Amino acid sequence: MLPTSEAPPETEISCMQMNPNALLLLALLPLVMASGSTSSLPFAVGERLSYAVHAGPGMNGRGEMWIAGPVDVRGTATMVLHSDITGGFGPFRVSDKTTSWIDPDRMMTLRFTKSERNPLGRHEEDVEFDPASQGWRAADGRTGASPSDQPLDELSFIYALRTLRIPEDGALVLNRHFDTERNPTVVRSLGRSSVTTPAGTFQVRDIEMRVRDARRYRGEGVIRISLSDDMCRRPVRIESTMPKAGTVVLTLTAAEPVLSACSAR
Repeated sequence: MLPTSEAPPETEISCMQMNPNALLLLALLPLVMASGSTSSLPFAVGERLSYAVHAGPGMNGRGEMWIAGPVDVRGTATMVLHSDITGGFGPFRVSDKTTSWIDPDRMMTLRFTKSERNPLGRHEEDVEFDPASQGWRAADGRTGASPSDQPLDELSFIYALRTLRIPEDGALVLNRHFDTERNPTVVRSLGRSSVTTPAGTFQVRDIEMRVRDARRYRGEGVIRISLSDDMCRRPVRIESTMPKAGTVVLTLTAAEPVLSACSAR
């Protein structure tokens, strides 16, 4: 409850003395309080997932996915999704850093950046989205119109999957990637199983994503994700096969908040 009397002089703190990050949070507080639906999401700001990465013989690395925020993007309080994967063998190193600013109420992307490095070259993306027109514009000059009023990028797609009900005996056909040429994404349930990782043994729901990505998969790619069968629906294992990298597997090694916070369904 707010105090009804004026604070004593010795407890007063001027805005000039406050940390800039604290000022930003105060400015965003009304927007965050208005976003009541975020409490029903299986993830929240502060979540951090750590992974061991294996890609073919001798190629190992590590990965992390975490959520920061809130950050204001053109008047909308966003969650900031981060993915950072590094690995390689000997002098040959690869890295993939991706960031997605999402509106958690509408589960849509407002900005997306990506930076890939490997011995054969690099790839950069920086895309801004306009929800009113469903249009997007990349820093390299490319523009387009999204087929959905809730567009997603490749990172936010993984988080969106955690919110969806996947039919046991059917498939979801989603046209929600912001780039029309990357649609549709077909999501199918593969049933339930058990997965053992350095973080523990998990009962999971296995799903398959068939994605369109001419640059990475030379056509259609298949991604298999094992989501923990609990309130958090965390990706416990992610497997993808790519022509240049072979089969890449991410296996959960640690999670914050602690795993015990995710009660069974």
